[in-house]
Amino acid sequence: MTSDPIEHTPIAIVGAGLGGIGLAIKLREAGFDDLVVLERADDLGGTWRANTYPACACDVPSHLYSYSFAPNPEWSRTYGRQPEILNYIRSVAIEHDVVRHIRFGAELLDARWDEQGSLWRIETSRGTLTADFLLSATGLFAEAKYPRLPGIDSFAGTSFHSLHWNHDHDLSGERVAVIGTGASAVQFVPEIQPKVAQLLLFQRSAPWIVPRMDRSTLELERRLLRRIPLAQRAIRGGFYAAIETFGLISLVDQRFRHPYEALGRLQLLRQVRDRELRKKLTPDYVIGCKRAIFSDTYLPALDQPNVDVVTQPIAEIRPHSILLRDGSEHAVDTLIFGTGFTSIPTAYERYVGRDGRTLAQLYRERPQSYLGVALSGFPNFFCTLGPFGAAGNQSAIYMIESQIAYIVDALRDARSRGTRRIEVRPAAQADFVAEMARRSSSTVWLTGGCQSYYQTPDGLNAGLYPNWSFEYRQRTSRFDTAAYEVTR
Repeated sequence: MTSDPIEHTPIAIVGAGLGGIGLAIKLREAGFDDLVVLERADDLGGTWRANTYPACACDVPSHLYSYSFAPNPEWSRTYGRQPEILNYIRSVAIEHDVVRHIRFGAELLDARWDEQGSLWRIETSRGTLTADFLLSATGLFAEAKYPRLPGIDSFAGTSFHSLHWNHDHDLSGERVAVIGTGASAVQFVPEIQPKVAQLLLFQRSAPWIVPRMDRSTLELERRLLRRIPLAQRAIRGGFYAAIETFGLISLVDQRFRHPYEALGRLQLLRQVRDRELRKKLTPDYVIGCKRAIFSDTYLPALDQPNVDVVTQPIAEIRPHSILLRDGSEHAVDTLIFGTGFTSIPTAYERYVGRDGRTLAQLYRERPQSYLGVALSGFPNFFCTLGPFGAAGNQSAIYMIESQIAYIVDALRDARSRGTRRIEVRPAAQADFVAEMARRSSSTVWLTGGCQSYYQTPDGLNAGLYPNWSFEYRQRTSRFDTAAYEVTR
């Protein structure tokens, strides 16, 4: 009796979000048609499938937060909202015929490098396969992070994270506590504030809020963009340049912060009448130290009679209330966590390199990679948005497209040369990580007086690229074979 042969694919991609879909499209364009995309969910879209909280939207303008090779003249707003972004990703995947490569409901359980066979052995919830090359496009905003608070499991009311929004639960007339003031909370708080009887917003540190200036687009605008594609490219370029200027604060001189901080303070003065509340909502760190947030509705929502911004630390969560360290206690019916996402996705625990260590173990030791796309100890492995592959002042899609171009060029080079095994040289990676540390030492992310997911617990750069995004694009424009150990 013989067992069925294990399925083999030349290329396996993990994740069907913007990174995975983009990789599949560009690989197919380069002639790689034999590939599999492993997606744990039953639909594509990544973070834009997972996050459905009220008013979920992107904080990058739609014409920039989209693939350069798939412009969309039909955006209904300056900043796309979750349903529209998800529909855009679906339409691009269908148009480029990559849906047939996606294996839905195939959660990655284990991926181990087989040194003898020079391939990856992959276990999924839908079976086993092997792959010559493993490409990780695992998103960073698809797994919820919860705070460590005494009694958190004892709460008897309704509780949920913004990532797992309970759409069946009616908040009308309830006493609602929101823990966290990150980008998700800034978006959903104005949506729920008019419905609830009381809203307690627990704030550890005030975020910088700057004008969003979102609006609906006109049919005349959309018609113009359909007829003149060059106009859409010009708009995209304008948004790119405007967002890139935020890098002046960290990459040139922190004195460039003053105009941006003045804009935030003016917004606060204009939208919050209560002087004591303004004090609570005034950040005590340099703008850019943590993520600045674009919103026109958040601050006015907090300046309402049914809202209290609480800055006292939480001592304990009780079955029907929250106890603060000053001894005061607040009755709560529903508890909502707006506390962000895990910094190391579960999949990183399941990638096992040639020495038996996981990707997560290496990242916990120190954020490390080569160009944010490769890692020593992980042959025939590439990823999107790895350490030092994300930008603090630019659209993630711009960085992802740079990485996709590099990865496709690497696989094209491997195909043309008959390469069996590729692994970045330890020295090349060490030099890159050292360069990132040098360039990060004076950035606002580390010296701006705050704590954020931009930093590791020991105060290192957690993975942002400390240079201009256009410099990164030039650097990743072609596969640099000399940085790799290559076996033909």
